[in-house]
Amino acid sequence: MFRVLLAAGVVLRILIPGLTGPTAPAATGQRYWLGTDSSGVALAGRGPFREPRLGGAYGGYFGMIGDWALWQGCGHYRLAWSSADAAAASFDLRRYGRGVGTDGYWFMGGPGVDPRYDGTVGEAAAWGAAQARRALLDLAGSHLQGGVLWMDVELPGSTVFDPVPDNGWNVVYSSTCSPRAVGQVPATLDRAELDGFAGWVRAHSGVRVGVYSSPLVWPAIFGAGPQATVHHLLEWTYTDGTASLARRPEAWCLAGTATCARFFGGVSPTSADAAVWQWSGGGGITNGVGDFDQIDAGRLR
Repeated sequence: MFRVLLAAGVVLRILIPGLTGPTAPAATGQRYWLGTDSSGVALAGRGPFREPRLGGAYGGYFGMIGDWALWQGCGHYRLAWSSADAAAASFDLRRYGRGVGTDGYWFMGGPGVDPRYDGTVGEAAAWGAAQARRALLDLAGSHLQGGVLWMDVELPGSTVFDPVPDNGWNVVYSSTCSPRAVGQVPATLDRAELDGFAGWVRAHSGVRVGVYSSPLVWPAIFGAGPQATVHHLLEWTYTDGTASLARRPEAWCLAGTATCARFFGGVSPTSADAAVWQWSGGGGITNGVGDFDQIDAGRLR
């Protein structure tokens, strides 16, 4: 069970099946699991499920629960969500104690698309908190078990999910849904928004906060100063990746190769915050099947 405080005196209590139910099985003790995210893939088996093309045990799904541009009415953007993969991950955790279940991510809009942008740290933090509040409401309606809300921080933007090329992290736009640039966003405001989001979630729920990004994108947004350092946020990286599904991961490297996960913001693969690696299908690296992830259950439980 976790709680979301919607307003003074109003508490929404959310039951997380599979983790809190009295009949939930004990976890298997396995640390690393294979997972999927976003649009999903066709899983093998009927439960416990297995990762397609790889044959390993399936252990988690991460889907898009919301998008800043859809929330702000910029367009009818379709969320990257697979009901089938979400149900499979939830079933395996609830029935067999396998994996980490299902978690959700929110596609973030930076300070440059804030409808109240004024160039101040306070407003950037408030914009982050506003997205967090909306994301928690979306999370509450998704019945997810993992207990982690992921911030999706990406460059460039995508016409699939938003109307501007950088999601407002580096450029200020004339209005929330306009592609017309009118200025630059300082990295200090980007960090204020990130902290505003994470702080609001922690203050109003029992949900942990994570961030999805890469060691290439992160400094392009947050620079190289103290505002780029990640503290107490779980990390989900999509670097390094591969288009090949010939090998599957062992810990944070593909078996028999030099392709390994690289995290960002000063976090290393041995850090307690290194939690998920999207090793194929992310960052524009397509494999013809879908997005594949390596999950450290020890970090997410």
